[in-house]
Amino acid sequence: MVRVAVEGCGHGTLHAIYASIEKSCKINGWDGVDLLIIGGDFQAVRNTYDLNCMSVPMKYREIGDFHEYYSGARKAPYLTIFVGGNHEASNHLFELYYGGWVAPNIYYLGAANVIRFGPLRIAGLSGIWKGYNYNKPHHERLPYNQDDIKSIYHVREFDVRKLLQVRTQVDIGISHDWPRGVEWMGNWKGLFAKKDLFEADARAGTLGSSAAKYVMDRLRPPHWFAAHLHCKFSAVVSHQNPIGGTDSVRFSTNNQITTMLGGVSGTDDPALFTGQVPIDTRASVLQRNEDEIDIDMDTDTDIQSIVQARPSPALNVAESAPSEETDTVSDSLRAQLPASFARPNQAKSPSIMSVPKAITNITTRFLALDKCLPHRKFLQILEIDAVSEPNETAAVFPHELCYDMEWLAITRVFASDLVVGDPSSQVSPNRGEAYYHALIEKEQAWVEENIVNQKKTAIPVNFELTAPVYDAAVGIGTKEEPKEYTNPQTVKFCGMLGIPNPFDISSAEREARRLSGSRKEAPRSRGGRGGFRGGARGGGRGEKGGSRRGRGQGSESGRRW
Repeated sequence: MVRVAVEGCGHGTLHAIYASIEKSCKINGWDGVDLLIIGGDFQAVRNTYDLNCMSVPMKYREIGDFHEYYSGARKAPYLTIFVGGNHEASNHLFELYYGGWVAPNIYYLGAANVIRFGPLRIAGLSGIWKGYNYNKPHHERLPYNQDDIKSIYHVREFDVRKLLQVRTQVDIGISHDWPRGVEWMGNWKGLFAKKDLFEADARAGTLGSSAAKYVMDRLRPPHWFAAHLHCKFSAVVSHQNPIGGTDSVRFSTNNQITTMLGGVSGTDDPALFTGQVPIDTRASVLQRNEDEIDIDMDTDTDIQSIVQARPSPALNVAESAPSEETDTVSDSLRAQLPASFARPNQAKSPSIMSVPKAITNITTRFLALDKCLPHRKFLQILEIDAVSEPNETAAVFPHELCYDMEWLAITRVFASDLVVGDPSSQVSPNRGEAYYHALIEKEQAWVEENIVNQKKTAIPVNFELTAPVYDAAVGIGTKEEPKEYTNPQTVKFCGMLGIPNPFDISSAEREARRLSGSRKEAPRSRGGRGGFRGGARGGGRGEKGGSRRGRGQGSESGRRW
């Protein structure tokens, strides 16, 4: 049994998060937690230059408090792991694509990863869903233009493809964005009452992340944690009747959902999660900024989704929710209409894969949490038992982070196909699970011989400073972009696995890139970013948190940075 604290969005408020955990543990009679999981928007901002690589308007930028942990002025009191969100110091996380320590005792899971902590096997997926970028390579590299600052945190198929090769059971899944369709597996009426702008996108099937859904449906962990939408919401996903599979699942009646939740209505099901945390735990730690504005929406969000009429609250979802068969406009007629009426370009789902025999769990308990502010439900503490197959590190105390041997084999298979910083490159084609399975089995033998037998399974505690620490004399308004750094952790990881390291280029190459400047941005159009209009609904209100000036519910219209 592992004691875990789960936090929603971090937003650079580590002091308050750690203080809230301490207070919650005292209330529950615990002497602490073994692990803290943060669901993204962590904001590992080392200095003011990093702020120029974070998707936040200038007037809302704050340095936060992470830099104190980076510099060594403070140390995280609990081992902390996190995935990336859509408000990150993306240049910093770029250095640690495969995962690594951003500060002592604080570990970033990378773009995609599977790691072990004691008996627990944990999978993570960073970023948010934008269908028009899903099949693109990781083309962003310093110096960034404004398009790059937005697209760098969009989930890529290449990373999801790797997670879909996992063939054995995991215990925890983490994503920033919600898996698409999960809202219908909980108290959706209560959710839509609090976040009324979610309903239209949920009915249209565009709320949340398709990528996260693919991974959850494949890995089927007993627990899945997310953040992003700034509210607490729990649900139960049955993989015997997966979300999105039939209309009876996707648009369940309230009675069906109440049954699924064990007769408990509301978003806080005590049968799902233990260790209730007082919602006011942070009030004494950090004062609320009354002028906060919610800017959790990307500027490339589809304009039509912003002005779309809200559905009548009198309608029952089971009666009014659309399905793919409800569109009666013929393709020939649609072709005569203006371009804005064209069908959105949807990213193709991965080919249907049978669930491996070693993945046996059939129910996932989903929990999303809010951002760290007073009177918000942003923190949960709970005890988790492992259902995954134990390995030799499971019984080691105190627990430590360890590499996952299957994931290392998957990483070796895909490493040579990773292309970074080249917008003209093409992602290698998906050759199918059978093709990759044979290669992964071969690489597992290599991992056994070179990692397991060599006693290298523990993730080394090898944090090193790369960028300069925060200097208050350099104002937040600086327009100077940061330099790109080679992270020694990534160098050592790639060396351990014998894989290429595209994140390490020479000083001369970096200087040439700096002198040439950022690449030209794509032209804008009325429907969003130029050339991307068709896919803009991919994020929908799954990205903006359902709030903006003059429209949210009470304090939900606010945002603190």
